[in-house]
Amino acid sequence: MADSAETVLNLPLDALHRRLGARMVAFAGYAMPIQYDGEFGGIIAEHLWTRSHAGLFDVSHMGQVLVPLAQDKALEALLPGDITGLATGALRYSLLLDAAGGILDDLMVTRRGEDLYLVVNGAVKAADIAHLRSAGITCDYRDDWALLALQGPEAVAVMERLVPGVSELRFMRSGGFDWQGVPLWISRSGYTGEDGVEISAPAAAVGALAEALLAHPEVKPIGLGARDSLRLEAGLPLYGHDLDPGTNPIEAGLAFAISKRRKLEGGFPGAAVIIDQLHNGAARKRVGLAVDGKLPAREGAPVFAGDRAVGTVTSGGFAPSLGAPIAMAYVATDCATDGTPLEIEVRGKRLMARVVPMPFKAKNYVRA
Repeated sequence: MADSAETVLNLPLDALHRRLGARMVAFAGYAMPIQYDGEFGGIIAEHLWTRSHAGLFDVSHMGQVLVPLAQDKALEALLPGDITGLATGALRYSLLLDAAGGILDDLMVTRRGEDLYLVVNGAVKAADIAHLRSAGITCDYRDDWALLALQGPEAVAVMERLVPGVSELRFMRSGGFDWQGVPLWISRSGYTGEDGVEISAPAAAVGALAEALLAHPEVKPIGLGARDSLRLEAGLPLYGHDLDPGTNPIEAGLAFAISKRRKLEGGFPGAAVIIDQLHNGAARKRVGLAVDGKLPAREGAPVFAGDRAVGTVTSGGFAPSLGAPIAMAYVATDCATDGTPLEIEVRGKRLMARVVPMPFKAKNYVRA
């Protein structure tokens, strides 16, 4: 969906965002809050609040899709993960691949009672649904449901007050809950590197739920700007920037999304290319870069090893938790070892950088 005046849609919480002082931007076809102005707001403040308390994100632009459980084998044929063996209530990160092994999207798959619940990226949800349907898969696109993410070390405690039992969920597990007669689907997951939950709720009721969450002093509204800096610190790729059809899972460092059984059996799009690279390596790799100084390196900046161009930055910015700029880039494999010194060209100048492990900041998931 194009970001233009003709196609920008409003989220179910649009009025609430504006009342809270949100600065709205077009993203994935929707008007979305990039940050909240006022005494508290600003990307750095919102980022640090999420790291220490609980941040509420509106991610209703994402696509929520239901596939009949009986079609688990058909869905598995398009993904490299073990979908047929997924336990009820379990989430699995996976990848929608093209015939060459290129990444069409990254997504979450959850097995529920009678269906598979997919959350796909907002910018490509229409293309994803068309791709699934072209393979004979029945897709029920639930545009009448909204999606919130409550993230941070105090998020689950707040959610437990409203919906008892949520705290019993383990990381990457989910279940159905009731809040004041409103059905919710809640997973212990997120995109910030912090503990937290994602909450699927009827669009008609999500305003009341958001207000109830924001009534807790631990919770502040958080915009897209901080969501991006949080996921960057956590080393999490963003589709359309760090992932695209020209990238495969091995280059992207996402081999974990290929289950052991599928590595042996294959049977997914691009399996020959991907399995070969799994055993023999890829020509380039996604790496983390610590950047010297204060100037951030942005997407598209070329990366050099001496006079040799070896890669390109795909995500970059200032890391509030670290007080320094960081970046992700694809670089030639011979330059991808931790500690390798590199240079990034920004505004005609070379910034010194070095390859470092990701995540840049340790993740705080609660797995027990």
